Amino acid sequence: MTDFKDRERAEEAHFAMEEEAAFRVAARRNRLLGEWAAGLMKLTPEEADAYRKAVVQADFEESGDEDVIRKLLGDLTAAQADISEADIRAKLEEMTIEARRQLLGGA
Repeated sequence: MTDFKDRERAEEAHFAMEEEAAFRVAARRNRLLGEWAAGLMKLTPEEADAYRKAVVQADFEESGDEDVIRKLLGDLTAAQADISEADIRAKLEEMTIEARRQLLGGA
């Protein structure tokens, strides 16, 4: 019985670590996306810093990536940047890989 309990605790701990890693990757990805978008909108360094934080915050509106995509698309469109939703989705995938590389050293 002890082996089963130990295995169960180990699986729970592993799941918690995976969830935390996924959260950290998503937050880093959103920060990188905010930096990219701030550059396209030609924001000042102070504005860019605030914008990166706003993109990270936007991800808490609903599960999934649609809230972040919607924010970026709306802001970039308002700034008259020539960007499509497909461009944003491609950049999101690129930044996911970069965030994972930065935080986890690979994958």
